[in-house]
Amino acid sequence: MKFPSRRTLAISAVIAAALGGLAWVIASQGPLAPIKVTVAQAKETTLALSVFGIGNVEARRSYNIGPSATGRVTKVLVDQGDKVTVGQLLAEMDPIDQEERMQASQAAADRAAHNVKSAEASVAEAVSRAQIAKVSADRYAELRNKNFISQEAADAKRHEANAAQAARAGAESALAAARDELRRAVADRTGTGKVRAQLRLHSPIDGVVVSRLAEPGSTLVAGETLLQVVDPASLWVRARFDQGRSGGLAVGLPAEVVLRSLSGQILHGKVERVDLVGDAVAEERIANIGFVTIPSGLTIGELAEVNIRRPLVEKTLAIPAAAVKRVGKEAGVWLLQDGSITFRPITIGAVTLEGLVQVAAGLKVGEAVIVHSSQPLSQNMRVKVVDALVRSTP
Repeated sequence: MKFPSRRTLAISAVIAAALGGLAWVIASQGPLAPIKVTVAQAKETTLALSVFGIGNVEARRSYNIGPSATGRVTKVLVDQGDKVTVGQLLAEMDPIDQEERMQASQAAADRAAHNVKSAEASVAEAVSRAQIAKVSADRYAELRNKNFISQEAADAKRHEANAAQAARAGAESALAAARDELRRAVADRTGTGKVRAQLRLHSPIDGVVVSRLAEPGSTLVAGETLLQVVDPASLWVRARFDQGRSGGLAVGLPAEVVLRSLSGQILHGKVERVDLVGDAVAEERIANIGFVTIPSGLTIGELAEVNIRRPLVEKTLAIPAAAVKRVGKEAGVWLLQDGSITFRPITIGAVTLEGLVQVAAGLKVGEAVIVHSSQPLSQNMRVKVVDALVRSTP
């Protein structure tokens, strides 16, 4: 019997070692290797819930001041940054023919008042004539009953009394018409006076001029803004929040505001209003946050980041938000049990800015869920738990 040579045995040993190494590589590092994953346990904890949003500084009480009729600007007495008081004259418009209209309205009112006085005198005269005619007619009727005068004479006096009464009614009607005319003339004069007064633009509040949009000589149409005045004590942040994370957003919640100009400083405030109408396109809710103390130098339109603190949720089940996956239309987690994995749907609640998500149903305390994996997972896939995944460098 011929035995293999030493060389043949050495070559066979090298080949066996190489095949064994290749098998180990395939089984541990190749396509047959288990998927590396990191896991976390579902824990009962206290969640500090918050809602993050981005907005801009606005004024709650802002007034656009301009003419109520088309005209030309003649004077602008204030500029941006000027402080103004309530009732202060800010600008004037060209009255054009308003002075003449005011004089004509006044003359018409005076004429109507004179006509009323004349009509009142006519009524007084007609009343007196009617009374005298009635007394005379009654006396003639008594004389006719005693056959001292003819029937024709008595009828003539009764006719005179009726005519005097009709004249009285006519005078009273003329008086009513004159009074109506006086009311119309006074109303026209008042309206003309208001139009004239509106050409002088006054500040409605104690505030600050933040915008001057026209200069003397410019023509403005009715309703166009000449000046914008705001109440500096009414500055707040109008912020937008993702609808999916805005549960529990309510008036009175404390808020932290970081302005773009004061990036290293946290300003405290609270939610003063939550709009009932949200942005359906951007899927956002809108809330207004007031400052506890308004910082100096605050500018309208400045960008701000807002973090609203919601009440603490105590003794609630939570897992890392990264563990929540979506398979089909269901949200759930990959559960690790006895070395194998299975997908379990869960009901999730609020998500914290620290990356934790509240589990309302579907998990128990202590169950292990996969947070990250080196490859997409599928049912009953072999996995290997590691402390952290190492990113491959290109």
